[in-house]
Amino acid sequence: MREVDFTLSAGPTAASARTLAALGSPITYHYDPEFLDAFRRTERKVASIFRTESSVVMMQGEAVLGLEAAARGLVRPGDKVLNLVSGVFGKGMGMWLTDFGADLHEIEVPYDDVIDPGDVERFLESNPDTTMVAVVHCETPSGTATDVASIGRIAAARGVLTLVDCVSSVGGMAFEVDEWGLDVCVLGPQKCLGGPPGMSLMSVSERAWEVMEKNPQAPRGSFLSLLDWKRTWFGEGRFPFTPSVVDVHGVESVCDQILEEGVDASIARHAAAASACRAGVAAMGLRIWPRSEAIAANCVTSIAVPDGLDHDRIRSHARERYGVMLSGGQGAGNLVRIGHMGPTANGLHPVVGLLALGRSLLDMGAHVDVGAGVEAALASIAARSGAS
Repeated sequence: MREVDFTLSAGPTAASARTLAALGSPITYHYDPEFLDAFRRTERKVASIFRTESSVVMMQGEAVLGLEAAARGLVRPGDKVLNLVSGVFGKGMGMWLTDFGADLHEIEVPYDDVIDPGDVERFLESNPDTTMVAVVHCETPSGTATDVASIGRIAAARGVLTLVDCVSSVGGMAFEVDEWGLDVCVLGPQKCLGGPPGMSLMSVSERAWEVMEKNPQAPRGSFLSLLDWKRTWFGEGRFPFTPSVVDVHGVESVCDQILEEGVDASIARHAAAASACRAGVAAMGLRIWPRSEAIAANCVTSIAVPDGLDHDRIRSHARERYGVMLSGGQGAGNLVRIGHMGPTANGLHPVVGLLALGRSLLDMGAHVDVGAGVEAALASIAARSGAS
């Protein structure tokens, strides 16, 4: 099997040389004063990226750990919970919530669409006993982005908690924890931050802490316990378990890089990469998976596979023939994804992704205009560069 030259997946994504160097830092004792300082510094930097004054919890384990920990901590048996489903990860959250005893209600749309905030508002007006709304900001398999800003404000105005899966969006799309009134948000550093996949970065509001503390079902004395973090780390300055020193150094490095660039500048960079890619997709004669460009995410472009072809075969071909790793739809549909995350949301990376996809489709007999796609993507990049 050949080596990959370009990882243009939807995460984990390629990391910068600076990030890789940080991940190669010496492994120290986790109670060494220098590491304690680094851990606290990193918490503050994550809070800056989240744009929040709330607590930041950095749990050891890929972001699915943080999502489960939050859901288990917030939900009591019988709680009326509204789950918003516009894709694979929203559907999975509903399964968890049911398992944890929630009285589950869902608003569901096809996986090429997003939730209308007006529907959320109408549900909450008709169901004032709702305790929580769960929502996915970017459904990464579908490449769609939900209006969490509006949904967060709607829920907050009614005193309803929000649990937000922002695993793939923060750093690449606008996200304002405090301004949008969000309660628990879970970020994965391996996405738009371009960091290691081994941590869950979370913001937790005071309201959320109060709910967890009153919940007898919330995990305690458990790897999944947020309350253990509150009691031991925030209360006593000791960890509930040994954190990965290496991962923390990697997370601090990517936080430094995005803060030095500026969060707004990073968001604009991701938007430019996505715009160039979408322009190339259209010119090539393909279509993006989301039903409209208005709801397309800027951290990944999901592209519908032409009839008669299979996304797994296309991705395997692109990797083996052209050395480019793309992502599939993970159950969202017959689609291929080109990631724009961290270092890959820059320069000619979108063009590389389009070339690998276009040539693979040609090799399999599809009718696509690779040249037109490349020209359109380059024109978009040039226009953005000229504007800046």
